Amino acid sequence: MSRVLPRVGSPSDLRALSHDELVLLSAEIRDLIVQTVSRTAGHLGPNLGAVELTIALHRAFDSPAEPILFDVGHQAYVHKILTGRAEQMSTLRQTGGLSGYPSRAESPHDWIENSHASTALSYADGMAKAFAVRGERRPVVAVVGDGALTGGMCWEALNNIAASDRPVIVVINDNGRSYDPTIGGFADHLAGLRLRPGYEKMLGTIKHRLPRVPVVGAPIYDALHGMKRGIKDLLAPQGMFEDLGLKYVGPVDGHDLPSLEHALELARRFDGPVIVHAVTRKGYGYAPAENDEADQMHQTRGFDPVTGEAKVSSGRTWTSVFSDEALRLGGERDDIVAITAAMCEPTGLGAFSRKYPNRFYDVGIAEQHAVTSAAGLATGGMHPIVALYATFLNRAFDQLLMDVALHRLPVTLVLDRAGLTGDDGPSHNGMWDLSILGVVPGLRIAAPRDEPTLRAELAEAVDWAQGPTVLRFPKTPLGDDVPALRHVDGVDVVAEPAPDVDVDVLVVAVGATAPDVVDAAEAVRQAGYTVRVVDPRWVQPVPPAIIELARSAGLVVTVEDGVVAGGVGSRVSQAVRAAGVDTPTREIGVPVVFPDHGKVADVRVAVGLTVQDVGRRIVEWSALVQRGGDSSSDAVNEQVSERRADEIAGD
Repeated sequence: MSRVLPRVGSPSDLRALSHDELVLLSAEIRDLIVQTVSRTAGHLGPNLGAVELTIALHRAFDSPAEPILFDVGHQAYVHKILTGRAEQMSTLRQTGGLSGYPSRAESPHDWIENSHASTALSYADGMAKAFAVRGERRPVVAVVGDGALTGGMCWEALNNIAASDRPVIVVINDNGRSYDPTIGGFADHLAGLRLRPGYEKMLGTIKHRLPRVPVVGAPIYDALHGMKRGIKDLLAPQGMFEDLGLKYVGPVDGHDLPSLEHALELARRFDGPVIVHAVTRKGYGYAPAENDEADQMHQTRGFDPVTGEAKVSSGRTWTSVFSDEALRLGGERDDIVAITAAMCEPTGLGAFSRKYPNRFYDVGIAEQHAVTSAAGLATGGMHPIVALYATFLNRAFDQLLMDVALHRLPVTLVLDRAGLTGDDGPSHNGMWDLSILGVVPGLRIAAPRDEPTLRAELAEAVDWAQGPTVLRFPKTPLGDDVPALRHVDGVDVVAEPAPDVDVDVLVVAVGATAPDVVDAAEAVRQAGYTVRVVDPRWVQPVPPAIIELARSAGLVVTVEDGVVAGGVGSRVSQAVRAAGVDTPTREIGVPVVFPDHGKVADVRVAVGLTVQDVGRRIVEWSALVQRGGDSSSDAVNEQVSERRADEIAGD
């Protein structure tokens, strides 16, 4: 670190710095972020674009007494640096280190730790109401990106914020992008504002110079001042905000500290709901990010800080295989359309969007709308593929249930980053889908274990016309293929001592857990137990073949990378019991906790999903069952799960 940044241990230290020192501080912060993210991976472009804005916010407002809330939160690295965490930046996103998002456990300056978009305005509205009830009048600041404003929650919150006189300052960090370029009518509106960045400067020039003109100067200025609203509507159409009842300041250059501070001070003095519109550039100050046309290095896996060149990725990914297969299917069928929620490239739909632009729809950060729009497309005779991160499906559950499944519509949801995702933290683990989707009538869920099954199951999904389907796969690297030894009515047998023989334990491996389960099964075999490992491929509804295979086993164990409560394992257990099969069943999955951020391997250790954990638990249960201690094995299962949950909660 150089000479200014070490002097900033808290936001109050910023107020003693000169303009020149603030400029130098901005450069030092950018350098620290580039150096850090090049090693740890993370969100680069959004943070580089928010340096001056964050400095100005912390000079204008007294955090933490006056809350500053960051929507999504992936642009909060600068905030972390300014609030006493600069020395810890080397631990960013590492196990036991700083979170990649705001974290209430890290600092009192982090009031919320949201990392799903379009929520900060609702938080701000509620916090301002709470302060009012307590007789306190202090501003609440919500920093929201133009991409997040494509989400409906923002407008629901704005409707409430505008109807009050509470001091909520909404700072729009407008860089024209979320992950992908921001789309939609609101994006066009902001683009119109961005095209006129000199408006306030022009008005200021008129104000200061025209009254000095002898005789005619003052009358002309008065006349122009009376026309102010008309000029504003012509040059900066912010009327939409003012029609809501929100005062509007901007657009202001988001990289000009004096202009930012002036705008924020105006908003603060107004003491009511205000919009401050700051125009920033994603990746600002770091040429490789600014020149990256795809997404201004929004999120990187690590790179050379000098050149910006990304580290070479090893092998193919689940997402790239899905991308190839979606493109192939799109060429075979002109009824296949694709939808995403502001994540075209990250979800693998980039190639499809370029090849079939008339059959691709980016709806912005609006997962609810994406799913119901897909229902409309399906009603109109199309077969939509909706590609989302698994964690974001949670936001559109009602739409899937009532708008798609109730109507038995052929919509395929492709869930990327399913299971444990690790370093992006608790909110980004895709561990909820298998549990919450289990209650949706008529829904079929596929969980591929490798590249061939991903391709085959996607094709099967879009061929299914009787209702909705889901295909889910993880963020982890795509490993070697796991070939089937044989097939039993759609279920793949991937390991067994011999065909058609009874075994001590039948292990049902869900999706990408299969390679680890096969390894664990070898340890179980070495412990003296015979094992058959099967992959159902389609995990919902439970394939009848699983029931029949359970009849020839002494114990059934399911392994999944989702929440164990209500997951695939619980449905297998219910199906076995409902069929009158007496074989005891056990489930291995993620405990009902929010795992801390960290490398996926470390998170697996924390939740008990390593090869060693799986093998050990299967051996323990098999031994108890063979000794006639089935009831004891229930207790063991519960004790292990409770101990694991307690350990994680304690951490």
